[in-house]
Parts: sequence; C-alpha cells; structure tokens
Amino acid sequence: MPNLVDIYRVDNFNDTFALGHYARVLDALDRRVGHSTALKVMRAEHLSSDGDIRWEYRAFANEADLLMKLADVPYVVDLLDCGYLSDTHEFPTGGEVRAFQRDVLGFAQAMPDYAARGWRPYLALQNLPRTNNLLYLMKPNQPGSRWRLPSEEGLALALQFAEILRLAHGKHIVYLDHKLEHVYWDGSQLRIIDLNSSRQLDTHSNNDRQFYRMDIHNLCVGILYPIFTGLSPLKTTLRPQPGSSAEAEARYRDVTQLDFGVEPSLSGALQDLLQAGAAMQIETIEDFIAGLQQVASLHGWDFPHHYTSPASRDARSQMRAGLTRLRRGQADLREARDLFREAAIQDGITDDLEAELRRLVKAVNDMLTSRVIP
Repeated sequence: MPNLVDIYRVDNFNDTFALGHYARVLDALDRRVGHSTALKVMRAEHLSSDGDIRWEYRAFANEADLLMKLADVPYVVDLLDCGYLSDTHEFPTGGEVRAFQRDVLGFAQAMPDYAARGWRPYLALQNLPRTNNLLYLMKPNQPGSRWRLPSEEGLALALQFAEILRLAHGKHIVYLDHKLEHVYWDGSQLRIIDLNSSRQLDTHSNNDRQFYRMDIHNLCVGILYPIFTGLSPLKTTLRPQPGSSAEAEARYRDVTQLDFGVEPSLSGALQDLLQAGAAMQIETIEDFIAGLQQVASLHGWDFPHHYTSPASRDARSQMRAGLTRLRRGQADLREARDLFREAAIQDGITDDLEAELRRLVKAVNDMLTSRVIP
C-alpha cells in the first residue's frame, strides 16, 4: 500500500478555533490531483482496544454516505476521498494509507477489517477558507462586542439553508447538527460541513415528522437566531458547541422561546417565524420556506404569490450595492492594517515611524471592531 506522504502533503491543523469531538482537520495537498483539501482524521482516542467499533468510528462511513447522497446539493461540502490511515498520531506524518476515493460502499464494507488493525478512518473534503466560517467571523474578540449579519444577507443564507433541508428531507435525511462552526458564508454563497451527526431516517417510522420539526427548530435556534442577533440562544457568548450525535439532538431541546430584546429593530415578521420554529410549530420545511419568502418580500424580495412594492424593490437593490461596497471596504481595511503591521516590524526603522504605524494599526482595529458586517 502507498505511504500517506505519497498521496497527501499534510500541512497544518485548521480547526483550532473550534475543535470537534470526532476528528481533527488538517490542511493537506492531494498530490494526485494538486488540489488543496481538508483532511478530516478520526481522533486516536476513539480507537477501541477490544475489537469493537465505536460510534465515532462508524460516524465516518455515515457521513461519507450522506455526503454522496447530497452530492447534487450546491451548498453542502464536497467529498473528495475517504479511506484509512495506519498512523495513530494526532498529526499524521506517515504510515500506510488505503484510499477508496469516492467508493463509499467499499469504504464502509472495509471498516471492520481496518478497525481491527487499529487504522483510523479519514475523509478528504473540499477545503473552505476559515475566514468564511461564521463562528470565526462572529465570535467576539473583546467583551461587549457582537456582530450580526444584515437582514438581507441573513435572509439569503436562511433561504439557502432551507433549500438544503428541503432536498435532504426529500431523501429522508435530517441534518440536526446546527451550529455556527459548521456554516461558511462569503456574503452570497452558503456552504455547510459536518454531517457526522446527521441521520438517515427510516421512511416507515412514525417519528420522521418529529425529526423534520426538530431539524427546522435547530436551524431557527442554532443558526438563524445567532446570525440575526450575534448571540447564542443558550444565553452565552458565541462559542464552539459539543459535537457528539446525542449532544447534537439535545443541544437546543429546552430552547423553545427566543429573546430578541437585544435586537428590537429586527423585522417583527422574522421574529415571529423564528419563534414558531423554536416552539416546534412548523411542520414541514416547505411551510418554513413559505414563511421565509413572506418575510423576504417585506424586505424587497420578489417571489410568486407575494407582493413587493416597486419602492421596496428599488431600495433593496441600493442596499445590496451598499453591502457589496461595505464588504469590499472592510477587506481593504484589513489589507491596510496588515500593511501597517508588516511595516512596523521592519528592522531599522525609527521609533517615531514605528509608533505612528502602531497607532494606525490600533485605529484600524478599532474601526473593524465596530464593523457592520461580521
């Protein structure tokens, strides 16, 4: 069998801002195709010494299977490869590798054999930039600060996420593990990761409807409430959430009422919709999408069967143009700050020049702390 280093050049951990329960994730270059990937490798602590296959191990086959079933959904991260590694160090540096590419059935069937050998499963996934991760972007960097998405962007994200659930529910799949560290957003395009706690439902079970309501509930509570308020529904600051499958299903179970007092200007219709989701009162994802479209029409969006005034439509166009400039401006501010910072550490510059550069760095950081968009 080939060695790991023959297939992947493993670089650095990229999950330090939100460590997961199942695995560590590393930046890696797939030497076979020359593409950057996110290499998700099971933590060695989940290997079993008695020959049993723990659920954390089985979760890799479950995730690979669900990723392939949702491969046609544009908002779900792509599976590029799956397999097993003989190296049991947290940061794999070598050892043998058995790569199954996208042969998920072969990967799952080989699991007992490789578990008995003490090899760890891995998934190679589309590598998404950390700078688009919503927990990374929205987590406060100092007390008293918070950021929220503008309603225009939040509605776009909500409609895209709802479309994921519509397509997934049509295949009897529920996502369940709704938390900001699983959401990547660049202002227009959504990507979600981590289906290891997601579930393929028994289509003959009477409990399926309850799981669909729970999926909508978890979306409203775990994703949409934070993006529209900058706060956790658990009445804490934004922070990574536990990640086992049991914790994913129970995380927001007791959250049936949302507090919008910190964001009183948020659309009342949107507050009502999210409250209904939190209260488990929305039966189907189609009902939720219809509610979202009704809210979006109040913000200048056009949908069949919903009236949007011409003035609101024009105002939305101007707002979208303004948000584009805001995002571009914030990117320019970060670039300017980095230039000042690099100049300030140059050897041989005068104390006066260094002091001025550091003053500018601080001033730009202060502006970014008060930014409009995460």
